[in-house]
Amino acid sequence: GDCRKTHFPSRLKRILKTLLSLSLVFASLVMISKFKLVDNSIKDDMEVKSMGQAGWCGPECDLYKGKRSLGNYSPPLIGDDLVAARVTVSNTTASTWDVHVMNCSEDSAVRKNDWFRRLDTRFHQFVLHRHCRYFPMLINHPDKCRNGDVHLLMVVKSVIEQHDRREAVRNTWGREQTIDGKRIKTLFLLGSPTNGKDTKNLQKLIEYEDMIYGDILQWDFMDTFFNLTLKEVNFLKWFDIHCCSAKFIFKGDDDVFVNTNNLLELIRFKTEDRKVLNVFVGDTISKAIPIRNRQSKYYIPKELFDRPYPPYVGGGGFLMSSQLARRLFVVSEDLELYPIDDVFLGMCLQKLHLAPEMHPGFRTFGIMKRRVSPMNSEPCFFKNLIVVHKLSPRELLMMWSVVENKELVCAKRTAP
Repeated sequence: GDCRKTHFPSRLKRILKTLLSLSLVFASLVMISKFKLVDNSIKDDMEVKSMGQAGWCGPECDLYKGKRSLGNYSPPLIGDDLVAARVTVSNTTASTWDVHVMNCSEDSAVRKNDWFRRLDTRFHQFVLHRHCRYFPMLINHPDKCRNGDVHLLMVVKSVIEQHDRREAVRNTWGREQTIDGKRIKTLFLLGSPTNGKDTKNLQKLIEYEDMIYGDILQWDFMDTFFNLTLKEVNFLKWFDIHCCSAKFIFKGDDDVFVNTNNLLELIRFKTEDRKVLNVFVGDTISKAIPIRNRQSKYYIPKELFDRPYPPYVGGGGFLMSSQLARRLFVVSEDLELYPIDDVFLGMCLQKLHLAPEMHPGFRTFGIMKRRVSPMNSEPCFFKNLIVVHKLSPRELLMMWSVVENKELVCAKRTAP
């Protein structure tokens, strides 16, 4: 009886494959017809936008933020005046996502610079299109925070193919629920499939997934490592427009474990201490410098950045207050995009004269470097932490069921 050893006749396998393909086609057709109905009847609930015709981006992109609602571009302000003025603008500007067209041409003037000629070719496209900041939305949920009672918004960076990770998050720490009267909502942030993949089918599948769960925000830029910063700034703009009534944001990856109760407890402490305004807590990295090893995923050439990094938090998971998120949006608009998203947020904090707060409960680099360490599978370590990075969907589901088990008793350390 081990079902894993059962062998299907090849003909039956072919029939099953055909049935699976037909069911996917049928699901896609149902999805498309439903999308048409949704688009026509309840546009407020879900906007599915497509690329437009006219050009959008060019050298004037830097002025785009000034054109959102003011009809003219005001001269730059300095220091606190800048923050105050921009926050006022963000309070009274767009009430809906206002980028509907994507045709962002490269900034060809950059090619004339000596430093660009010396720059590693891997960074050419990033630098040439760095002025392209906001993109049309393919899937939107402007009503996510409509009732104004969201205490904690769980925001998860993901890519289309990682359906199993999203499913594991939805069944564990990302489940939309109310705990002790505190409402928790969840959103997954996605770009569009990268070239060379089965783009149309992947897009249909993600739209179908969103029809079932209603928890995906998707923008029309390719989901690549360098574009993670686009995910950051587009979300901050979306939050400023649609969700600023939420009290706190947890932002994390789709391969982390989050102890929701411990996270809520941290929020409670901050609220009781009246230290909510500047909350930005995580696994802080200080005095880091750009990595010059060309083989590293995080390699940055000197031509791009040649100073120490400001303090920043590991992007695997961090907590911030709503008030700070809105101020980060404001200052982010005046900063050049940087290819490493967590460092970019550190730059935004530095612009506000703030530094992230280190908290030992956030382990975005794992618990131990050696994966075989018993600490990486010991439930009591997870029970006492807030965020742990790098778990497979299977590990996340297993650890969640053990940690959530009321019968799990962990010894508390006592003073000697």
